[in-house]
Amino acid sequence: MFFHVLLLFLLHGFGGELRGASSLGINYGQIGDDLPSPDKVLDMLMALKITKVRIYDTNQQILSAFANSDVEIIVTVENEMLGELMDPQQALQWVATQIKPYVPATRVTGIAIGNEVFTDDDLTLMETLVPAMLSIHTALSQLGLDTIKVSTPSSLAVLQESYPPSAGSFKPEITGIMSQFLQFLNTTNAPFWINAYPYFAYKDNPNNIPLEYVIFNPNPGMIDPYTNLHYDNMLYAQADAVLFAMAKLGFGGIEVRVSETGWPSKGDPNEVGASLENAANYNRNLLRRQMANEGTPLRPNLRLEVYLFALFNENMKPGPTSERNYGLYQPDGTMAYNVGLSSFKGTSFSPSSSSISLTSKATREMKGSTIGYCRSLVYLMFVYLITSRVFTRRLS
Repeated sequence: MFFHVLLLFLLHGFGGELRGASSLGINYGQIGDDLPSPDKVLDMLMALKITKVRIYDTNQQILSAFANSDVEIIVTVENEMLGELMDPQQALQWVATQIKPYVPATRVTGIAIGNEVFTDDDLTLMETLVPAMLSIHTALSQLGLDTIKVSTPSSLAVLQESYPPSAGSFKPEITGIMSQFLQFLNTTNAPFWINAYPYFAYKDNPNNIPLEYVIFNPNPGMIDPYTNLHYDNMLYAQADAVLFAMAKLGFGGIEVRVSETGWPSKGDPNEVGASLENAANYNRNLLRRQMANEGTPLRPNLRLEVYLFALFNENMKPGPTSERNYGLYQPDGTMAYNVGLSSFKGTSFSPSSSSISLTSKATREMKGSTIGYCRSLVYLMFVYLITSRVFTRRLS
């Protein structure tokens, strides 16, 4: 009976038509001393038709440079500021100085309150998260900016179980605060952002995880034994595991979006799988699926929104070699590897005829909508059969 109720919760988030595909999102990090100026970055993004960007602060130069463009921006409140922004007056002042002066000219669509707070091992920080989110949301409403969504990106490490996807569950020690957070998202109709990196799973267990499965290459995939849903890649399985985890806490209608995913093109000797070839395959294959408007097996009629990590290689990031080699581009605008896009040098850039546009065509949207609708019907029939059998067994 529990599985019956769980699936009904998940189906609550199943309604509606497939959203038309918009641009692929990308993370624009700035931990480098050789990166181009924000106005040149904007020229690059516009030429590539990238219209969704996430930054890791509220950099005033970027917000000013991106004014009067089509680029939607998610900004970030740094973790160390959460305690201060619990205070409603401090939150109001922050929104009034960091956000309001730039909108609506600059299209700020989201505010990330911290980053990977639930896995920071700082209980005090974790306890400040929801109060800070409430204060920021209230401040946005007071200033007439309540269309800006407030959420926080979480590491996949928030999950106690993620395989198979239907076993997805949050770690018991964070379920109390997680429930408060999910209640906030549910009330404000904001998405759950997840930083999901199949690369890490492969690096830690290359002998048991097929490379083709994690980089979207053709492969047999796996079937979830409890839902009979077929997964041909790990990223979609991870996203659905989060959906199941939320449903088990009573929140089956919240949308999951991937705030970070990527693959390093270079790594240290012990960083298995970090290579130009694997990075190109992962990002190229993901790009193609984004252009096809794909959803996950659990929610095939809802395109999975993804933000790639990252736009540039950042030479000042600490940690292993891989941390400085996630970029699609070098700081001078040349491609780190070819995913079907173009090189960019200077401000006179124009994509070649062979490059891929990151905005899918209306015909693809219609095709994706039809496919999503058919998948939804098949899935609904499957759920009906499963739940009716469970119910029958309970009565017998």
